[in-house]
Amino acid sequence: MALFRSGFAVPRRARPARPNPPLQPRRLTSRLLTAVLGVLTLLAAVPAAAQAAPTTAFRLVDLPARDGAVLKANLISPTTPGPHPAIVFVSSWGLNDAEYLAQARSLATAGYVVLSYTARGFWGSGGQIDTAGPKDIADVSAAIDWLDANTTADPARVGLGGVSYGAGISLIAAGQDPRVRAVVALSGWSDLVESLYAGQTRHPQAVWLLHATARLLGRPSAEFERIVADYFANRGIDGITAWGQIRSAKTYLDGLRANRPAVLLANAYGDSIFGPNQLVDFFGDLTGPKRLELSPGDHAIPELTGLAGLPNEVWTSARQWFDQHLRGGPAGGAPVVLRVRNGGVESYADWADVTGSTTRYPLSAASFRANGDTVANAGVVLLTNGLEALTGIPPLAWLPAVDRSRAAVWQTGLLPGGAAVRGIPRVHLTVTRVRVPGRSSPTCTTSTCSGRGGW
Repeated sequence: MALFRSGFAVPRRARPARPNPPLQPRRLTSRLLTAVLGVLTLLAAVPAAAQAAPTTAFRLVDLPARDGAVLKANLISPTTPGPHPAIVFVSSWGLNDAEYLAQARSLATAGYVVLSYTARGFWGSGGQIDTAGPKDIADVSAAIDWLDANTTADPARVGLGGVSYGAGISLIAAGQDPRVRAVVALSGWSDLVESLYAGQTRHPQAVWLLHATARLLGRPSAEFERIVADYFANRGIDGITAWGQIRSAKTYLDGLRANRPAVLLANAYGDSIFGPNQLVDFFGDLTGPKRLELSPGDHAIPELTGLAGLPNEVWTSARQWFDQHLRGGPAGGAPVVLRVRNGGVESYADWADVTGSTTRYPLSAASFRANGDTVANAGVVLLTNGLEALTGIPPLAWLPAVDRSRAAVWQTGLLPGGAAVRGIPRVHLTVTRVRVPGRSSPTCTTSTCSGRGGW
C-alpha cells in the first residue's frame, strides 16, 4: 500500500495558560476498588447520617419504574423545611446506588435532596439491561416523578448526574424531560456509534469488558446479547448503528436546545471507552449554558477519588455547577478547562480558542501491509492511559521498534524549544491499494481519506 500527496496538521496552543493554583494530589485505584469503596462508604454513611439527623436523613427506597420494574435506590435529604433543589444520580455500568453516597451526603448537607438509583438490570434493580435505551430514559423521568411526590424537592430545580453509564443516560434524559435544569456528565458519551467504531475501527477490548461486567453483575437483554454477538462477528453494522443512535445524546440535540439545561461535560484525554473527541463536537453543538473539562487519565479515572469522598477537582466543578444552576450561586470557571500533564490548568472562552495556529507537515510516500499490529498501539483498556494519571507520563512507543511493513512512520527533527500541542491532530492521505498476488482484488484503486487523531 503506497501513501502519497499527504499532509499532517498539528494544532498549536493559542496563548499562554492563565495562572492557576496547582492541582490537588490525585490517587489512582482500580475499578474493582471503587466497588469495594462504595460498599464501605454505604456501611459508614448509614450511622453517620443517623448522627447528623438534624441536617440530613438517609433511607433506602424502592423506586417504581413506569413499566412495573422496581429500581433500588437511596435517598439523602435535608431535614429542614423545603422546597429544596434536587439531584438524581444514575449508577455506572456494573455499580449500584451506593456509588455516589459520599457526594450525595455532602450535597444533602448543603441543602439538596439527592436520589441515587441502580440502573435497571443491574444488582437488585428489576428489569433487564437496556443500555441507555428508552426504558432507561423513562426511568429517569419516573425518578423525578417520585421525588416530586414523596420529598421536599423543588420540581423547578432538578439536576441529573452520573459517571460513565450514568452520564450518558443523564444527557439523553435531559433532551427528553424539560424538568431537568442541570446535568453533570462525567466520563460519558454523546455518540455511542463513534464509541463503538471510532475511526471505522472496532474496539473489542472495551466492548468485551462491558459485556463481561454485564453478565457478572446484571441481566443482559436478548437485544444486548445479539448486538454484542454481531459486533464481534463484524456483521449487522447497520443494525448496530441504528441501535447506537437511539442511545446517543447527539440524536436528541433538538430537545437539548429546546430545554436548555446547563450541561457540564468532563472526560479524560485518554478515555479508552468513550473517547473525548466526540464530546468536543457535541459541546460545540449545544446552545445552552455549558462547560467542557478534560483531564489526563482514562475512563472515570479523573473523578474516581471523589467517589470515595476525597478531595477531587472534577467533583468540585460538579458541585459548583449544581450550585450555580440550581441554587443561583456564583459562576465558576471558564467554558473550556484543560488540565494538563504538568499539573497546570488552562482556561478558554470557547473550544475554538484552544488552538491558535496550525502547523502543516507534508508527508513523503510510504508503503505497508494493512491489518497488522505494531508496538504503537492503543494499549490495554483502562490501564495504559490510566497509569498516566498516577505517573504523569503519557503512553510511549519506541519508534525504531515499529514494524515498517505494518505501519507508515513519519518523524520531524528535534524541536529544541518544545511545542505545546492543543486541539485535535488531523491527517490527510491519498491511499493507493495495489493487488496482492494470489488474492482476488483490484489491480489498483486510489482514494483520499482524512482522519482525526485520538488523544
